[in-house]
Amino acid sequence: MQQNDQNKTSDGVAKMGKGMWFAAWIMGIFLLTVFFNDQLEKQENPNQNPDSRMAGDYTEVILQRNRFGHYISSGEINGYPVVFMLDTGATGVSIPQDIAKSIGLRKGAAFQTYTANGIGTGYRTEIDSLSIGDISVGAMDAGIAPNMPGGQVLLGMSVLKQLEFTQRGDKLILRQYR
Repeated sequence: MQQNDQNKTSDGVAKMGKGMWFAAWIMGIFLLTVFFNDQLEKQENPNQNPDSRMAGDYTEVILQRNRFGHYISSGEINGYPVVFMLDTGATGVSIPQDIAKSIGLRKGAAFQTYTANGIGTGYRTEIDSLSIGDISVGAMDAGIAPNMPGGQVLLGMSVLKQLEFTQRGDKLILRQYR
């Protein structure tokens, strides 16, 4: 009888040990997934918290180029967090429809857009403010792009022409004079 009880206890301990090993493996896989997702996100957007500095009569933000050669930066439109892709070849600010909807932007008059992907339709909208770090630009026209893929707002020359920008190596220096 005592031998039988010891076998049951031993079997229970073995099952618990296997369960703990299984839980440890699952936790390890989860932690590795979180770590590598964070690393991939930093490679996609190395400017998640853009550094700003004020010197003399200007505010400066220095952006690091991502692994694909683009300048991507976190920022805000009307106080809502967004991710920008800076594009000197773009005329204006182009906002994917899903992002515009989450921010609460209204679609205005339709217009034709001419992009590398061909001719499309966009909708006029107005934004009250746009910022990257401590650089902030006031009210401006923008476009809502219904078929624009991805979760990034295209930041074109309508904003960049209001700033001084210089590229040095893999850095883009944005300056806003007061």
